[in-house]
Amino acid sequence: MARIKFGVIGHKGRMGQALEAAIADAGHELCIGVDAGGNIGPHAAQCDVLVDFSAPEALAANLGAARVAGIPIVVGTTGLGEAEFVLLADAAKAVPVLQSGNFSLGVTLMAHLVREAAARLGPDWDIEVLEMHHRLKVDAPSGTAKLLGEAAAEARGIALSDNMESGRHGMTGARREGAIGFATLRGGTVAGEHSVIFAGPEERLTISHSAENRMIFARGAVKAATWLTGKPAGRYTMNDMLGL
Repeated sequence: MARIKFGVIGHKGRMGQALEAAIADAGHELCIGVDAGGNIGPHAAQCDVLVDFSAPEALAANLGAARVAGIPIVVGTTGLGEAEFVLLADAAKAVPVLQSGNFSLGVTLMAHLVREAAARLGPDWDIEVLEMHHRLKVDAPSGTAKLLGEAAAEARGIALSDNMESGRHGMTGARREGAIGFATLRGGTVAGEHSVIFAGPEERLTISHSAENRMIFARGAVKAATWLTGKPAGRYTMNDMLGL
């Protein structure tokens, strides 16, 4: 396997530090790491691939750096909105781009199972997504929870944005038919807990995943970046990497 040179954006964060360890464990090289206030642009051409775990407001500049250098970019930044997804699609016309709300191989397979279950169980099965993370996480619901909700919505041929229910409080009335509910828990040092509950008439199916350490995300991101290197320009997902 060829030794790949990684540029890591968000290098001093928890994920950045985990990425540095995962890159070394995989026998690759960290060629440059930048953090808040840093600019990957002048260094991108020295790298084979960029991995971005920084902030949504930095995405445009980071995608631009990948385009100028002509190298792939893996994006794991959470809290992205519609404007950022437009930027990702535009960058993918010029370079390979792989974006995911979660780089765990187990979560990727979980989303596949959620999609299969949602497609096969009828509308009388209600869907609820439950997630818990450490007390320092700043966005909610998590990117992974949204990824799982999107998988369920896609399987049912509906838009998650039109059917998402979160933050229930007070007299909310009966559950809206076809809704996909989200519940968010925060506390302690939890790396990540996600469950998708399918509640049908007199039975329930729960598909769950537990992250014991954020190294699973770092190792998945390194595998994704390694796989992406050498691919033609385009928009890729973890499903593509796993052949799902």
